[in-house]
Amino acid sequence: MAERAEGRTAAVGVRSEVGRLRTVMLHRPGPELRRLTPRNNDALLFDGIPWVGRAQEEHDAFADALRGHGVEVLYLSELLTEALGVEEARARAIDLTCTDLRLGATLRAALVARLGDLAPDELAGVLMAGLRNDELTGVHSLVTGLLPPEEFLIDPLPNLLFTRDSSVWIGDRAAVTSLAMPARRRETQLTELIYAHHPRFAGVQLILGWGAEPVEGGDVLALAEGVLAVGVGERTTPAGVERLATTAFDLGLAHTILAVPIDQDRATMHLDTICTMVDTDAVVMYPNVAHRLAAVPVTRDEGGTLRLGPSRPFLEAAAAAMGIDRLRLIDTGLDPVTAEREQWDDGNNTLAIAPNLCVAYERNVETNARLEEEGVEVVRISGSELGSGRGGPRCMSCPVLRD
Repeated sequence: MAERAEGRTAAVGVRSEVGRLRTVMLHRPGPELRRLTPRNNDALLFDGIPWVGRAQEEHDAFADALRGHGVEVLYLSELLTEALGVEEARARAIDLTCTDLRLGATLRAALVARLGDLAPDELAGVLMAGLRNDELTGVHSLVTGLLPPEEFLIDPLPNLLFTRDSSVWIGDRAAVTSLAMPARRRETQLTELIYAHHPRFAGVQLILGWGAEPVEGGDVLALAEGVLAVGVGERTTPAGVERLATTAFDLGLAHTILAVPIDQDRATMHLDTICTMVDTDAVVMYPNVAHRLAAVPVTRDEGGTLRLGPSRPFLEAAAAAMGIDRLRLIDTGLDPVTAEREQWDDGNNTLAIAPNLCVAYERNVETNARLEEEGVEVVRISGSELGSGRGGPRCMSCPVLRD
């Protein structure tokens, strides 16, 4: 459960990808994952139907591995339940959930009343796992009468597992992101409710917001103090980068944003699917793109105007922004076919616990071996079922506090 010292707000803040990880927010997969079927898994962004029990075992092992290295683990479901104990948060959650135009006025009013009668844990369960037409008894409307019994009135959120995307900490501010895919948009609303109403985060300033231009946390890498790399591709738009850059500059949270164009496809949906940091001056990167990845430096002049520098190779641009001679590349050195297989299985999506210490899926044997050859200790976890939603250890974690 979330805890905080009496009389003070718990420490928060992230200024690095690799500083010692102290607190992280995870979501243990639950009933929402059992809602996936062959009919809806594509729309809900899963490549298959996961074995839920095994996915939970794998996630528990992931959490235990983090705790074993001194990391405090917060669970999104518990934070949400506790936040919904605040009347303002309950009202806001119900209002946002019931604005769906598919419902119609009669059903909407009935849902508002029904959800309002639920205890916080029950309400949290419905918000995460959704509600089918045949589960709403005693309500009669044209909409419920015409919809099939198995149709969802409130859609499930199986991608809550990937807590990285719906928020990202920039310094001591929580940036509530805006998710691009319709199946995920309610996730970030729930995350905002947690930050706004849970006592753990009392006094934290929220920036951006779920109604802004699309920016997803998997695209944001904190390369160094004041330097962010932001992928621009399938999920984060140029307008989203502009919003993030302007906000970060206004608040003094960054001096350089590197806009990094990436391929707009499923395999490279976020920047962290092809590149993650494993040391203060080292990245592991998908070799098939390592030497063609470019970055456009974004800064601001004294008059407040955003300035775009010339496009440069990513490693060069990053090193210059970070103020170091070079950013070391751990190019996994795999043959193209093996590299493609291990990238698809999130081999490049590592979560740093500390410099030269990271969590990775055990199945990416050759990538992990290459990391260890370069002096990076790898904590291996199983991800056969967790990976069916296309996400690795970094995707499944939202750091709340790093050294």
